Amino acid sequence: MKPTRRDAARFLLSIPASRLAFGATPPALFRYADPATEFPITRLTDPEHASVPAAFYNRGISKHNFMLYAGDATGRFEALRMDLKTGQSRQLTEAEKLHPGSLTLLPEDRGFCYLDGDRVMEAAMSGARVREVYRVSSGFEGSMLSVAEDGLYAAVVERKSGRSRLQLVNMLKGSVVKLAECDEEIRDPITRPKRASVLYRRDNAAWLVNYDGTHDSRLKLAEGETGQVEWGPDGRTILYLNYPAEVAGRGQRHNLREFTPDTNDDKLVATTTQFVGFGYNADASVFVGASGSKASPYVLLLVRAVKRELTLAEHKASDPKIVAPWFSPNSQRVFFSSDRHGKQAIYVMSVEKLVDPTEG
Repeated sequence: MKPTRRDAARFLLSIPASRLAFGATPPALFRYADPATEFPITRLTDPEHASVPAAFYNRGISKHNFMLYAGDATGRFEALRMDLKTGQSRQLTEAEKLHPGSLTLLPEDRGFCYLDGDRVMEAAMSGARVREVYRVSSGFEGSMLSVAEDGLYAAVVERKSGRSRLQLVNMLKGSVVKLAECDEEIRDPITRPKRASVLYRRDNAAWLVNYDGTHDSRLKLAEGETGQVEWGPDGRTILYLNYPAEVAGRGQRHNLREFTPDTNDDKLVATTTQFVGFGYNADASVFVGASGSKASPYVLLLVRAVKRELTLAEHKASDPKIVAPWFSPNSQRVFFSSDRHGKQAIYVMSVEKLVDPTEG
């Protein structure tokens, strides 16, 4: 019989009430007109302390209008829940070594999962219950995490002295299957929607492996350097950034492409203004990207049908890769990250006049 989330809940262990007395922090909302476009922007977090969103392949925005993110106001990173209506945040964890990007919401948004040092942890959104799902083997340390859409499996990257491995963890039993191990860097593990396989980055290539460790193979993507790689909405195709090699001393534009693993079909979606990261709406008809251009450090909308871009805002991040823009579940807001005002902070803007709403 297939385990359910209710079965998982039975394994949650209560933690002392004294550890749950986390007070809510006052809103730190700051609204301003973007210097480049004059579109209204809201900075959600205080740049005096670092605030880090979930990794691009994890889910940090709930359809119930709250955001899961990591902040270090206490001196170390902890998971926080922000009410997006009021801007008020509440601490959810008391971790020893939280990996900020590992935070991800679980099905129905009733709980979340994260890496705390060498432990994969699961907690209720109330913060009242937490359990250790899996502990990384001695000598290794967890570095990245994603959870399948049904919440039953987690893909975990572990590292040790230049060696990496990818593990598949059963969220109910804590059992593990090794999917890959190598001397190259493994990163960005992404479980496939509706299918039992994991997409991951290995050195400068994208790989795909089944849940049982079989058919671990490098994908035949377009020539050039491969940037961000992500599953499309239905899990049938992979969306990715391609950085072509320079030709005759002239740089080539970064392009967004789509690859179908079942047929090895690869096609161009659109050329971009030097995207180094992207997100997409529910049907991948509209993309939001972060430009890596020093002359044009913008967050942009890209409409797939017409292959045209619209500048939304300046990001001016010291490292454009941290911008990592993404849509809200209903596609009516765009979130992004930047350190333009101090330490890394999270920003949001409305795009309801530019993008049709989607279910979420």
